[in-house]
Amino acid sequence: MKNQMVRYIVWGFFLFVVLACKPSHTFEEKERQIAFMADVHLQDVYGTLRDTDYKGVLNPGNGAYVMARTMEAQLHSTRIFNENYFAFLAALDDVVKRGVKYVVLPGDFSDDGQPINVRGLQRILHEYTEKYGLHFLLTTGNHDPVRPFSMDAGKKDFIGEGGQSQVVMSREGMYTPKSENEHPVVISQDIRKMGYGEIVHTMSDFGFFPSKEDLYWETPFSTYAYDDYHFADAKEQSDFKHRQYLIPPYYTSMPDVSYLVEPEKDLWFLAIDANVYIPGENVKDHPEQGEYYKSASVGYSNVLTFKKHLIEWVKNVAERAHKLGKTLIVFSHYPMIDFNDDASMYIQNLMGEGKMQTHRIPEEDVARIFANAGVKLHFGGHMHINDTGIRKSEKGNCLINVQIPSLAAYIPAYKLVTIKHKDLMEVETIVIDSIPRFKELFPLYEQEHAYLSQMKADNIWDVNMLNAATYHEFTSWHLRELVRLRFLKSDWPADFRDFLLQASGRDLLMYAKPSEHASEEYLKQFDNWTGFDMIYDFYRLRSADKLAIRDIGRERIQQYQLINKAILNHSNTNDLMWGKFQSFATTFHHFLNGEPADHFEVNLKDGTIIDLQ
Repeated sequence: MKNQMVRYIVWGFFLFVVLACKPSHTFEEKERQIAFMADVHLQDVYGTLRDTDYKGVLNPGNGAYVMARTMEAQLHSTRIFNENYFAFLAALDDVVKRGVKYVVLPGDFSDDGQPINVRGLQRILHEYTEKYGLHFLLTTGNHDPVRPFSMDAGKKDFIGEGGQSQVVMSREGMYTPKSENEHPVVISQDIRKMGYGEIVHTMSDFGFFPSKEDLYWETPFSTYAYDDYHFADAKEQSDFKHRQYLIPPYYTSMPDVSYLVEPEKDLWFLAIDANVYIPGENVKDHPEQGEYYKSASVGYSNVLTFKKHLIEWVKNVAERAHKLGKTLIVFSHYPMIDFNDDASMYIQNLMGEGKMQTHRIPEEDVARIFANAGVKLHFGGHMHINDTGIRKSEKGNCLINVQIPSLAAYIPAYKLVTIKHKDLMEVETIVIDSIPRFKELFPLYEQEHAYLSQMKADNIWDVNMLNAATYHEFTSWHLRELVRLRFLKSDWPADFRDFLLQASGRDLLMYAKPSEHASEEYLKQFDNWTGFDMIYDFYRLRSADKLAIRDIGRERIQQYQLINKAILNHSNTNDLMWGKFQSFATTFHHFLNGEPADHFEVNLKDGTIIDLQ
């Protein structure tokens, strides 16, 4: 009995020592899962400009100096600039709690590739790597870099003292003050837009270059084979001089930072750099000056013309992955399939060519070519929307494109992928709702609103958005004000816009389907909303897919559907508004009836999607 007691004591002491000595950062993976966080657009609100004494503006809420943008700027942009800093940290904390190991950032991980922001992201990723054992994999987007080479830049809309805007530029002479009352311009090289070289080397620990821990790593230009892999070869060939392609018409040498990595046995990540910066006419005299290149925002449609080497490489990778039994995870910044639930034709019929970002829709050949190259499932960002698209090629090959929503827009979320089998993936949309720190900058916004009111500025943003209880609600306000302050002017034909804005729900019902038999009690339901609400909810559905229904409410959705169905079931050639309303109603219908985009399972063998909601 005494000996047994001694054994218990010894084993208890041993267990205590093991648990006590266990490193706090040890990672214990519950399942093989991957978190995709696209379009983080990190602006380091607590970052420091290294070459100037300017610290930012003092936040009376916490006594800290802040490098943040004005609310006015945020509400005219498709992304939030400031609060997404806190949302990103909250999303990473959520990933840690779930026991997820891999975090993929498919481009636009920075605000605009500025040194202050890229350094801030590097610091955060290193912290979560060292503390929690997260493994980050990145690829580039059109905001990182904005152009292939460095260029001077700045922002005119940082929050300054007293709620007034503060201009920060990378060199003298870039900005001419509009009045003598403006704050003096701050000059700092930390606000310029970095090119490929600086950004990728700053973020070199996160996939762009090989690591000794990797089982395998290559680029489209690598000359070694998988079964004869040596880290020394990979390191030597990862040098920028080996990762170039020529782009016409002047055949300028351009970087391509695509890569394939196997961080653990049989798991391959294929990161496609789909940035294409087409040279302007002055490039031949200034080949390494960023301002002489066009933006890469079009994405894959330009890849087909200017980066054909990627197509052959992707095909080769897919064939090898199949032959070797690897699980292949393909991601890039840009969508490979129409992201509007195949409603883009109706959007352009209503609003005009290129409106509502339809110029970013990839050509149908993109899906066909990459499906035939062996890509079965692709994760993309760029559009800040939640969506799933599917295409089948003439050869019977299927491609599923998953659009990852942005943490900097409505609805703030990331995608969580669970690998059940190399041919079976579960995809879940994780909404980031409550964030304790998201109101940290609100005292500065109050100063800004007071300043704008004092100056009697036109069309001031709605101060009620500062009453948002959650970050989710805050992003809803952001989209609502973005619609009111920008989209109504930029996207909509004036006559149809004014027709909707002047109407109540009851007016629209009676316009679509007058009914002498409808009771007053029934009609009162349509008095609770206006044409503006319908437009706003149209954008919410487009941004969040069916996740928006939770915010809109099923009863309101049914009322919209009743009106839209009546419009679509009849024709009225004498009414110019009727045809426009039909395009609007058809688009609305497509947004409500697209492929599952919230929680679903993808079978890569037969290209089917099963809704798990």
